[in-house]
Amino acid sequence: MSTSNLATILSSSPLDLAPYETLYKHLHSHPELSYQERETASTAASHLRSLNAGYEVHTSIGGHGLAGVLRNGNGKIILLRADMDALPVKENTGLEYASQVTMRDTDDVTKPVMHACGHDFHVTALLAAAERLAKMKDSWSGTLIVLFQPNEERAGGAQAMVDDGLYTKVPVPDIVLVQHVLPLKAGHVGCRIGTIMSEADSFKITLFGRGGHGSMPHRTIDPVVMAAGVVLKLQTIVSREVDPDEFAVVTVGSLQAGQTENIIADKAEVRLNVRTQDPKVRDKILKSTRRIVTGESEASGAVKEPLIEETTHFPLSVNDEQVTSQVLSSFGDFFGERFNANMKPSTASEDYSILGSSQNKPCCFWAFGGVDERIWDDAEKHGRLMQDIAVNHSPFFAPVLQPTLETGVDALCLGALTFLKCS
Repeated sequence: MSTSNLATILSSSPLDLAPYETLYKHLHSHPELSYQERETASTAASHLRSLNAGYEVHTSIGGHGLAGVLRNGNGKIILLRADMDALPVKENTGLEYASQVTMRDTDDVTKPVMHACGHDFHVTALLAAAERLAKMKDSWSGTLIVLFQPNEERAGGAQAMVDDGLYTKVPVPDIVLVQHVLPLKAGHVGCRIGTIMSEADSFKITLFGRGGHGSMPHRTIDPVVMAAGVVLKLQTIVSREVDPDEFAVVTVGSLQAGQTENIIADKAEVRLNVRTQDPKVRDKILKSTRRIVTGESEASGAVKEPLIEETTHFPLSVNDEQVTSQVLSSFGDFFGERFNANMKPSTASEDYSILGSSQNKPCCFWAFGGVDERIWDDAEKHGRLMQDIAVNHSPFFAPVLQPTLETGVDALCLGALTFLKCS
């Protein structure tokens, strides 16, 4: 099927996105943390059923995960995936539909909640694509799976769905297709063959000191000073141990110790995140991390060895060459100058690839932009893209509603139709 024919099929089956704009605003103002996506999942399941399009809806997979299956004759089995969970971030976008939600997290701590990574856009776009593809069933054959994944942010949702028997409930896909809204110009799409997102490892490091009165530090072993030394030395891994030609990021996102200013605590906790795109670089950084943490603890006279616990792991995301080359062709013809076929690999990470790799099936991931074109152009003109364009996980992250949603829906439909048997 030529890409011009795919464009014709799409243009002949337009979809009114006004109801989906309303749905997006609802989802944005009602975010739910990882492991707690109950209402979001319920909304998605109810919407799929309300289409009366023949979707088999399977719920409660790996927590609040769900999948809809639309069987439409012979052809490939294509899985489109959206993630559902939000983040513990206090929203500062100023939107009229901004989140005011708070929730208790898995540590039983009440936190503000925000869709600061665009998963509300992902859910909305996939539901719209599910309706649009169902309405054009006469133009294609095969099987479509629309999957809504929980707990992406904590790197557990895809594996949990697989472990909970996902592929005993839905067919094993031939191809897994995934998209993500990123801080790119709205209406633009990017993809590439090969590595597309980083591998990520997160750790909780506990350093053990000896607590006491703030006025008698000589009677204590201060874990705050110990932790400070660890944090500073960790920053030298990338700058002094990794080849400058290699990609690596080492981030300390949290350091917690003590409760008040006149008590020296007995332990400190450091939360560490490592991003790499090469297994050898990853191995080097993890070994260096352990060496630094252990060495600083010993040098400080710690009462016992530090505890290093891995909390999450995201696999390296690699776009299959054969599948992605077909996506590049379709997207290039459809989006034209708005498509970048060689976007830089993202420093962020994802777990969607497990949906394919667990079954030895290929995946393709692409990004679509959400930054208002005028805001982008003005920031670019004044050399302020880094300062003025909010990135994912920022309290100011607010993708413009259109053309972001339309682009996301078009991309999902086009991606699926690239592989479904079109007539």
